[in-house]
Amino acid sequence: MITKEMLFNNVYFGIALSVGGYLAGLALRKRFRWSILNPLLIAIVISISFLALFQVDYQWFNAGAQGLTAMITPCTVCLAVPLYRQFEMLKKNLKAVAVGCVSGVLASLICVLLMSLLFRFSHQIYVSLLPKSITTAIGMGVSEELGGIPNLAVAAIVLTGLLGNIIASGVVKLFRIEEPVAVGLAIGSAAHALGTARALEIGELEGAMSSLAISVCGLLTVLGASVFAMLY
Repeated sequence: MITKEMLFNNVYFGIALSVGGYLAGLALRKRFRWSILNPLLIAIVISISFLALFQVDYQWFNAGAQGLTAMITPCTVCLAVPLYRQFEMLKKNLKAVAVGCVSGVLASLICVLLMSLLFRFSHQIYVSLLPKSITTAIGMGVSEELGGIPNLAVAAIVLTGLLGNIIASGVVKLFRIEEPVAVGLAIGSAAHALGTARALEIGELEGAMSSLAISVCGLLTVLGASVFAMLY
């Protein structure tokens, strides 16, 4: 007799549920073309709903999903491909890239500081939120090094990226930002890899600049977060 433990307590369950949820999200996105139907968001909703409905132990799910987690860093590195293709454009806009990335990082860190002061967060929560706008692979390390909560940092990073992915196109249109370099840097510095996925849909140059912003902003945030951690 097949038991609940036999079905869910194996290395394939977490991967199957995660990938299946993501594919369902892609199908919904393709069918309705709504920005809110982000495949990752749909996968999260489906996974949580499934675990809650069937009362599946999270540890069972996480055991298989660790394989996907391990792919975060190499997948982030793959974003260098469009950057390589647009390397000449990068050299022509070096000053804009530098100013854009520094501005983006400072805006993120200052917002977290002001929000923490307003809502009186503990220092641990504060430093967990500082790396919210950089990719997960870097953000987890930064949070842990500063004494934060890595899982909270991951949640903040994912939510930031999802929001950026969903509203990026609308914000660009609202403020009539037409320069591809500006669009890419803005999206990459604010919403890391998930935002870059949207930037790549807008255009290859936008995607290349967004990919660059992930790397540069990640490095700047490592340095900046260490300084800002001492301010609260």
